[in-house]
Amino acid sequence: MNAEFFDALETLEKEKGIPKGYLAEKIANALNIAVKHNYKTGDNTVVEIDPEKRVLKVALRKKVVEEVQDPQSEILLEEARNIDRKAEVGGEVEIELDTHDFGRIAAQTAKHVIRQGIREVEREVIANEVMSRQHELVTGVIQRIDKNTQTAYIEIGRTEAIMPPNEQLPGEALHEGDHIKVYIAEVKTTEKGTRTIVSRTHPGVIRRLFELEVPEIFDGTVEIMGIAREPGSRTKVAVMSKNPDVDAIGACIGPKGGRVNNISKELAGEKIDLILYSDEITKYIAAALAPAKVISVTANREERRSRVIVPDDQLSLAIGNKGQNVRLAAKLTGWRIDIKPESDMQMFSENKEIPKTAMAAAFEAAVSEKKNEESENQYESELI
Repeated sequence: MNAEFFDALETLEKEKGIPKGYLAEKIANALNIAVKHNYKTGDNTVVEIDPEKRVLKVALRKKVVEEVQDPQSEILLEEARNIDRKAEVGGEVEIELDTHDFGRIAAQTAKHVIRQGIREVEREVIANEVMSRQHELVTGVIQRIDKNTQTAYIEIGRTEAIMPPNEQLPGEALHEGDHIKVYIAEVKTTEKGTRTIVSRTHPGVIRRLFELEVPEIFDGTVEIMGIAREPGSRTKVAVMSKNPDVDAIGACIGPKGGRVNNISKELAGEKIDLILYSDEITKYIAAALAPAKVISVTANREERRSRVIVPDDQLSLAIGNKGQNVRLAAKLTGWRIDIKPESDMQMFSENKEIPKTAMAAAFEAAVSEKKNEESENQYESELI
């Protein structure tokens, strides 16, 4: 029976990828429970499984005594010496149990707890596999989409992950059988198993896609310093180069815009602005407001607030549609950004404190939508 048992362990290792030593440990615990239950033993049960030596040992450890008070844990010296000739009173002997003698009930119990142990090990192995890939970008297959909740269920290896509606790109059409790149955002282990949440909206999706598309980011020559994202619409990515001979933005754009276009295509056309990072906050804020041109930036470092002056015809572009451009710039830099047109410059002086209500002015007097679109198209053409 031992040979069949260890053959089964090796088969499980090959078919399910469960290390036989790990599985043996869990089964030993299960057998221990079965023996205690059926033989009414206590902590004197001994179960040892050695997959390498192919040894399975189930025994009861009993104390050698002159007079037995508890037959479950004690044994007479005479009986003990039949097992071990060197046995002495006060010592212990191990009485091996023949697994064939477990009986029908014991065998059924052992079978049940072993099955539980195997399921537990399999869950743990799968959970560890997924945990090791947390915060990574993986490719999965959409198995089904719940018609009521619109939650997508995605097969990733041996795991079924879920992608709730709020983790899906707005307007993106998903279909059963589609291969899709998703970001493993969260992995939780519960009594029912492993719960894996994947995302297409997490900022980590942008980071991992750039690592895949841009060798200079993958090898560390170019570093992503910040990401501000409104999924499905627009993203700003701040980059810097550790090598003065490498153009960070050029590397990310790629030949004929191929690299950044591949990322945008993967994200259903999401626009991506590449921003050159700077330790000098005024330069960083000015760059973050691209595609708008900036005349000047004044920073209040204590309050982390800035005043930005732009040409009158750039005001709408700087603010963006429904405030998106300035909102993303603020997220990217971590600073509050108040925008004023050049015509209002006389309202401020270099020594005058920035009004705390200036943010409201950021959404004043927009130029025509046509000019805004023309300016954005010109900016994107220059990037590519």
